Amino acid sequence: MLRADSSPVDVLDRIDAATADLDPPFAVIDLPTLRRNADDLVRRASGVPVRVASKSVRCRAVLEEVLGPELTARGGFRGIMAYSLREALWLVERGARDILLGYPTVDRTALADLGARPDALDAVTLMVDSPDHLRIIRDAFGSKDIRPRICLDVDASLRVGPVHLGVRRSPLRTPQEAADLASRATAAGFTVVGVMFYEAQIAGLPDSSLPVRWVKRASARELASRRRAVVDAVRSVAGDLGIVNGGGTGSLEVTTADPVVTEATAGSGLYVPTLFDGYRAFTPHPAMFFALPAVRRPSPSITTLFGGGYIASGPAGPSRVPKPVRPSGLKLLGTEGAGEVQTPVTGRAAAGIPIGGRVWFRHAKAGELCERFDRVYLVDEQGRTEVPTYRGEGGCW
Repeated sequence: MLRADSSPVDVLDRIDAATADLDPPFAVIDLPTLRRNADDLVRRASGVPVRVASKSVRCRAVLEEVLGPELTARGGFRGIMAYSLREALWLVERGARDILLGYPTVDRTALADLGARPDALDAVTLMVDSPDHLRIIRDAFGSKDIRPRICLDVDASLRVGPVHLGVRRSPLRTPQEAADLASRATAAGFTVVGVMFYEAQIAGLPDSSLPVRWVKRASARELASRRRAVVDAVRSVAGDLGIVNGGGTGSLEVTTADPVVTEATAGSGLYVPTLFDGYRAFTPHPAMFFALPAVRRPSPSITTLFGGGYIASGPAGPSRVPKPVRPSGLKLLGTEGAGEVQTPVTGRAAAGIPIGGRVWFRHAKAGELCERFDRVYLVDEQGRTEVPTYRGEGGCW
């Protein structure tokens, strides 16, 4: 990966100039900044391989930029964490040979397809957290001779008395619970190759206050101890594990400091959306932007833009709306926000935006912006390249 040292202003100057002839709305990725962010993820992982979370990318050209043309490994990156089995099968057709499904699947049609494809069975590891998943997978295969690779998703949340701090994912938590499922899976003809712990309360929370930082430190201590016990328990019944996965863009240093971890997952750190602006562990360098055109001016202090209602998933609120970044000083109206068809902006620069001019935004999350565009423009010092997103290649998973 090449390093690039550019300020946000330099980046916006570059992408604005490279796209001057385009009519917005459109999305842009600044390649020098993306490469810089990729380097930084590898640095922060301290030699532990980084698995790329495809849900935070959703563009095959960007996956190839990071993982190489075979979508498998390059530099400090190794493998993909896919969010859908159909997506994983599609990636196998395009060369990927190391895909960990990040979530359980009950897609029987896709599972039957997986069972009929030896190349996919070698490349894809399914995620499970209950005997029901084992049954559904086995029924979809229709054969006891197929031995799929599976990984156990183990709850990584912090429990303080009755309080649950973290996301609601797996019912597996204790070493015994994980070992019991591993034992059942092995007896049923599955190959248990790994365990995963997604510490969302560490990776997904910005360092916004002292209580948040306390929760993150306490959770890291608790998880380090429990993760080792879970791994030992699963190994006792399933043998050696090739995958002990954890992490996220916001917690790479913490996760990879645990010697039991064999890989860490990250993806949002390539684009760096607004939700990652408040972290102390790294300096955010936004690489992805989108532009909206100014279509009217309902008052001297308000300019209305076309489109823009690209609201991020998660709890509804101000943190999930896109942020105008150029011209500086703009903000959304509290009574309208970012709209499905129009987005009014106000502020000291609003009056200076000409009809037909453009406003640059950042999205709150990473890959979700690619669901709004069928293409994205990759920009560097030489100009721009147009590439399809997952949506542009017909992938809507």
